[in-house]
Amino acid sequence: MSRYIVKRLVAAIISMFFLITITFFLMHAIPGGPFSAGERKDLNPEIIEAIRARYGLDQPVWKQYLNYMAKLLQGDMGVSYKKTNYTVNELIGLGFPISGEIGIIAIVIALVFGIPLGVVAALKRGSWADMASMIFATIGISIPTFVIAMLLMYEFCMKHSLLPTFGWGEIRHLILPVICMCLSPIANITRLCRSSMLEVSRQDYVRTARAKGVGEGSVIFKHMLRNAILPVVTYLGPLVAALMTGSFAIERLFMIPGMGRYFVNAVTDRDYTVIMGLTIFYGAFIMLCTLLVDIAYAFIDPRVRFED
Repeated sequence: MSRYIVKRLVAAIISMFFLITITFFLMHAIPGGPFSAGERKDLNPEIIEAIRARYGLDQPVWKQYLNYMAKLLQGDMGVSYKKTNYTVNELIGLGFPISGEIGIIAIVIALVFGIPLGVVAALKRGSWADMASMIFATIGISIPTFVIAMLLMYEFCMKHSLLPTFGWGEIRHLILPVICMCLSPIANITRLCRSSMLEVSRQDYVRTARAKGVGEGSVIFKHMLRNAILPVVTYLGPLVAALMTGSFAIERLFMIPGMGRYFVNAVTDRDYTVIMGLTIFYGAFIMLCTLLVDIAYAFIDPRVRFED
């Protein structure tokens, strides 16, 4: 196990290197910049050049890359070009707890509803419960998140004035964003759990357990669900990383001060340091979640073994 973890960590470091390098050079390949003349028409060219020199943007791109990597190895992601009072580390520290809170709630709700719906749909295959679950799953996957957000805002905010359209700090501010972010995961988990349960139900060990007179509850939860849950666990890796680091559309629509909104603003403002910092954080987080999911396999399914 330890050897496997070391290999994955080395692979993660190599992947992060390529992620940082590709993102850095692609970002600088786009015409313009945070202090270009087209972005700041209120300043004369001399002032713009002085600002660029202050942040080292007048240097060749390869030199900027080396300087950035040297600071990054020390844990310094730089200062935001637009929010000059904040470092990128501070912005991540402010935004991640907010995005993480919404993400954790959405993940818990997705698991609580998605797994039972998938199990029921598989056990009652062809029944109205199965059809209703699949209709819900299809709708949840097909409709974009921002469309669901707009419909909910119209119904609960504009039409009936039950919930706020924006803001943060109260429980009511969480309701609509969490609903929007958990619908698609519920649909995906339902489909994954249903298809996996149907596949497992045809296995010989399930037939053997029933032939031995094992109770149906034990067959479902001990023999079927334990093996059918593996695809859901695989899906949880990228899902946790995606939801806990913030949704671009949802945080923008509901004016939530999370990481997703920071990223959208950084791209719009061409805030290079914030773009790089959030990209690195997201990449590292998704690699960590994937590693934890792979390790969890060995504990969920004893048949899975890693090389030592």
